[in-house]
Amino acid sequence: MEGFKATLINEIEKLYKKKKVLVAAIISLIFIVLGQLSIIALRNGFGLRGVSSMDFPILVLSVVVNTILPLFTALVTIDSFSGEFSHNTMKIALTRPITRLKFFVSKLTAIMLFVLANLLFVMIFSIIAGFLFNSNSFTLNAIIRILVSYVVTLMPMMVLSLIIVLFTNIIKSSVGVFFISIFIFIIFKALEIIFYRYSGLFFTSMLNWYTLWIMNTIPFFKILRQFILMLSYDILLFTGSYYLFDKKDF
Repeated sequence: MEGFKATLINEIEKLYKKKKVLVAAIISLIFIVLGQLSIIALRNGFGLRGVSSMDFPILVLSVVVNTILPLFTALVTIDSFSGEFSHNTMKIALTRPITRLKFFVSKLTAIMLFVLANLLFVMIFSIIAGFLFNSNSFTLNAIIRILVSYVVTLMPMMVLSLIIVLFTNIIKSSVGVFFISIFIFIIFKALEIIFYRYSGLFFTSMLNWYTLWIMNTIPFFKILRQFILMLSYDILLFTGSYYLFDKKDF
């Protein structure tokens, strides 16, 4: 356990020192500011009501989870695996007294902590932005709904991350993995529209899983079905990715 803890701390420090984390935070802030300015402009210029302070963070999440969050998750995941493969730094890390499984899990855990930190960062600042411009709709119940929406988004992001990890263990080129990941993401988004009746099976549709949690009447069966489906994806992708990772000759 101590070996896993030390490796996890090391992976978190490596992510923290990368410029991608700072860029992700800056772009997230830009999204929040532009979103709030757009709402103010629509409200003042066209007389539209806009959204309340508690609806604004959900609106931000709907945009972020389909744009910059998958993008930076892909970049961080690729850098954590393909980047270290290409720079041969993986060999140095594996010289420590830790199994490959623990090392693999520590990398995934660090990536998920990055995603969670990004989500919480966006949530906090979007709540602040919404509160500053419309404090009348600020309620504890709304805060809980927002918190649940952001936290549950972590699970579908894990599916996306594991898909990218699988590609990193198949393709050596970081650039190749990045473009294939983007291509697959776009293809599945298109398939959602074409085969809309089966869209729930595609991992891209799972990014909107949080919407089920904030309905007036929570559809527990749909939530459970999506959870089981995502868990199945996670198990299959984790097993396949780790198998390829374990077979690599560093």
